[in-house]
Amino acid sequence: MMRAIVTDIEGTTGSIAFVHEVLFPYARRHLGAFLRRHHQEARVVRQLEAVREEAGEPAAGLERLIALLEGWIDEDRKATPLKALQGMIWEAGYRVGDFTGHVYPDAAEALTRWRAEGYALYVYSSGSVQAQRLLFGHSDRGDLTPLFAGYFDTTTGPKREAASYARIVEAIGVAPEEILFLSDVVGELDAARAAGLLTCQLVREPGMTTGEHPLATSFDHVSLDEAGLDGAGLDAAHHPGTSPEDTNDRSGGADVRR
Repeated sequence: MMRAIVTDIEGTTGSIAFVHEVLFPYARRHLGAFLRRHHQEARVVRQLEAVREEAGEPAAGLERLIALLEGWIDEDRKATPLKALQGMIWEAGYRVGDFTGHVYPDAAEALTRWRAEGYALYVYSSGSVQAQRLLFGHSDRGDLTPLFAGYFDTTTGPKREAASYARIVEAIGVAPEEILFLSDVVGELDAARAAGLLTCQLVREPGMTTGEHPLATSFDHVSLDEAGLDGAGLDAAHHPGTSPEDTNDRSGGADVRR
């Protein structure tokens, strides 16, 4: 019996475009000013030390750190301290109303329904837990944070490694076969299945690569009864735009996903 649902964000609960056309550019524009203003705060100091360590530049000064971080944003580097600092910058943007977090209506409705039905809901994204809370707390569907029992980010581990999902299972405290993982990225779903979780791939855009997982074009089509079944056994209507020749793990830009 399924007891918990873990969901990805980008390309799953919300659009890839929101992250890459709104959030990333906003952080890029405000990064330098934010760090020059807040670089002595303890929470920022910790992340800047982590940047020095990851870059292998223990003596890097503030301006060098700003240049490094701007470069990491430009190359879409999945660095945990960068994610944390971006979350701090986005917090200000959300609070002053510069933008709201994009959540598909079908996702918000299904998550609300599943929570009411007694499922425990969790988020697993490469974006920091802080950024996840901000997005759902200031979403264009209202404050959705009361729906979730917990959040996981890259401090748990990379999203394409089975060990990360094993840690999530341990944290949730139920058997892996009682947890459904939702994502648009085949590599993430493969890792989750290797850890014993049930899986379902969100296929919101035509031409996406699909794997051996149940498929759904929206949260309305996620069948909790069919969760974890071989995707090849589902009706062809659940495979929009999929070609057998498609072999790249992409999702309307999955290689630059968070």
